[in-house]
Amino acid sequence: MSLTRDAVLAALKDIKDPATGQDIVSAGVVRALTVDGGTVRFVLEIAASAAKAYEPVRADAKARIKALPGAETVSVVLTAHSKPDTPPDLKPSRKAQPAGPEPVPGVDRLIAIASGKGGVGKSTVASNLACALAAEGRRVGLLDADVYGPSQPRMLGVSGRPASPDGKTILPMRNYGVTMMSIGLMTNEGQAVVWRGPMLMGALQQMLMQVQWGALDVLLVDLPPGTGDVQMTLAQKARLDGALVVSTPQDVALLDARKGIDMFNQLKTPIYGLIENMSTHICSNCGHEEHIFGHGGVAREAEKLGVPLLAEIPLHLDIRTSSDGGAPIVVSQPDSPQAQVFRDLARRLVADGRA
Repeated sequence: MSLTRDAVLAALKDIKDPATGQDIVSAGVVRALTVDGGTVRFVLEIAASAAKAYEPVRADAKARIKALPGAETVSVVLTAHSKPDTPPDLKPSRKAQPAGPEPVPGVDRLIAIASGKGGVGKSTVASNLACALAAEGRRVGLLDADVYGPSQPRMLGVSGRPASPDGKTILPMRNYGVTMMSIGLMTNEGQAVVWRGPMLMGALQQMLMQVQWGALDVLLVDLPPGTGDVQMTLAQKARLDGALVVSTPQDVALLDARKGIDMFNQLKTPIYGLIENMSTHICSNCGHEEHIFGHGGVAREAEKLGVPLLAEIPLHLDIRTSSDGGAPIVVSQPDSPQAQVFRDLARRLVADGRA
């Protein structure tokens, strides 16, 4: 039986936080949790003055995880920052903003992953593509800019809050070779982000420019669906190299995808290509292939626009369960046909000099 992230979190929720009386997961003490096979790593972020009080907590946490079926190596580290109670400030700055697009420090290429409507699997494509590019040896970052519906922390198996040593600089999280940042890491699970446009724009700019991304070959930006403030801010404030547009084959999805493509054309952002998700379904019992959402719609749209159809990704249960489990299928089943579709997409972008 393989060890899961949910099993680790369930075990940690039985441990009480000495400072708040909550369990250590709800209190936000557990951070940077990664579960890789039988190896579990996480930190307990605390005030520097509380190290002695938390040493029994650390020992208890390590013992509980070690006792779980499938656990082999467990690393639990106490860590503290000089200003542990100072969260990153994501309010819009009153300082004068640059007039035009700026490069993101340390990032060679910035690529948007967009969709005209929700529910077409854009975030699933983004997380798998990021892991596939990392498997190709690229230095990859992933910014979850879907502020109202951030899903990348769950898909990449990342929990806890990013550290901020000075209240301004944000230290991103990392898993499966991907450096990741999401507004979902700044809020409690289930908490709605109720922001108007200026707050959204300010938060996006700071997640782009004040996160210590390090040296990256490519930074993927998982955009919210539609053609709103976040998309416009990204194109106007950051030097965006190109966009990938994800759609299902059905006509309703393509109607909205065309609007997204038109938005990027108006913003002078090149379209690298289209990706058809949920392209076909093959029955696991009888092997019958069925095009549930239609067939060829995205290919025809790509031909009409004069851009390539970069990938046709099947509708498959394993892709969904892998993402829900915190390990994209490129990581959990790297040799599967479904994973190879994403690997081929990554190789094509690398070969074309896009990533």
